[in-house]
Amino acid sequence: MRIRKLSCLKFTILTGFAIFIVINIKSVGEDEQNLQAEEEHPENGKRNIANLRTKDTDILESVPVQSSQSKEKPDPAESEAADSLAGERINELPNPLSSREDSQVNQSQDKQKSQLSLKDILEKLKEANKAQIIHNESLFGPITNDTIVIVVQVHDRIKYLRHLIKSLSLAAGIDQTLLIFSHDVWDEELNELVRSIDFSQTLQIFYPFSLQTHKHSFPGESESDCPRDAHKEKALSLSCTNAAWPDLHGHYREAQFTQTKHHWWWKANQVFSSLRATKDFTGLFLFLEEDHYVSEDFLHVLKLMSLEKKKSFPEVDILSLGTYLKKFNFRANGKQAEITEWISAKHNMGMAFTRVEWMKMVSCSELFCKYDDYNWDWSLQHVSLNCMKEKLQVMMMKGPRVFHIGECGVHHKKSDCDSNLVMDKVKNILKTANTFLFPAKLSVGRMGLKKKVKLKKGNGGWGDKRDHDMCRNMTSVG
Repeated sequence: MRIRKLSCLKFTILTGFAIFIVINIKSVGEDEQNLQAEEEHPENGKRNIANLRTKDTDILESVPVQSSQSKEKPDPAESEAADSLAGERINELPNPLSSREDSQVNQSQDKQKSQLSLKDILEKLKEANKAQIIHNESLFGPITNDTIVIVVQVHDRIKYLRHLIKSLSLAAGIDQTLLIFSHDVWDEELNELVRSIDFSQTLQIFYPFSLQTHKHSFPGESESDCPRDAHKEKALSLSCTNAAWPDLHGHYREAQFTQTKHHWWWKANQVFSSLRATKDFTGLFLFLEEDHYVSEDFLHVLKLMSLEKKKSFPEVDILSLGTYLKKFNFRANGKQAEITEWISAKHNMGMAFTRVEWMKMVSCSELFCKYDDYNWDWSLQHVSLNCMKEKLQVMMMKGPRVFHIGECGVHHKKSDCDSNLVMDKVKNILKTANTFLFPAKLSVGRMGLKKKVKLKKGNGGWGDKRDHDMCRNMTSVG
């Protein structure tokens, strides 16, 4: 009996062992098949890993991360800089290296934007300047001396221009204006943007001596021009074209810096003396630039300023809607205006004046055209101090209605050139000021200067006699 039981136990153990071996052999076979399948189709295994990584990454990215610096107090200097809408204005000649880098970027953009030949561009410029077509004239015309003519100087920064046009579209009374866009670049995208305006009359004019159309000849740069940093003796030995005319700092001209002053002077002469729509106009001209932004009540305030000038302050020459202050208090200053001597670095934004004031300026054209400074506003400051019988006087809004949003350009260099950041600041300012816009009347006071205005040494960049001659030739007196 015991022998039978032992036999059954042995049979059971052997059977179990046999079953265990069979199961392992089957498992090994399946593993070999899977390994073979992965070797034949390796992407299957990788795809699963990738899916897992993506899922894990999504989970991680959905969890907010708190910076270890988030609780630290900001540096006071950085806070003050953050209050500046577009940084400090740089008046001296910009760094040539960074400016050339910017120029190279712009040239690359130009190639992408336009496939037109130089001949085609010149023909289009000539045709547009001759036709002087006013768009939307049948909807909002005719132009009278009560119309406000807004002149906008445009280069190639379309992102800023979109912001400006958007702000103009929101302004009360904009349908009673004529918008003149003065371009120094022919670009179809820019043109389409301007032509899309449906809230006022518009007119486009084109500076005919631009770097776009004169890349390799004056007023652009040619191979025969002297190197910027060449000493005069070296330049004379090279017999380069402008060897005898370095600027007051000993540098030779760079075309990209002379264009803005030429364009400003040409544009002003055009609107006051040549354009059919405005050559006999006696009302207000307001001068803006592509990187400006206006408040909804800027025209309302401009009209109040003009009324105050006519009624009580006839000595005022320029009405200024903008300022470079870093902080604004519209509760206290929303309807405050002050009268003082015009200073280019403070009062050059959102300038408005009439033909009467322009005649004072253009009568000093010789000094304007010869002054060795590539900035039009510093040149006008020199004219005010050294040519006019009475220095230019300005009425400036302490609560600005024109803002500068240009983070980067010839006069403003910042590491972060995101226009949206400045736009957010401006919109927040105007949102906070909303209840103080559209004042019924202004409170105007006089402010004496703490010290006599003395123009410092010019910034240079304008020593070349060819620039002087071209400036004179663009001048229309009378």
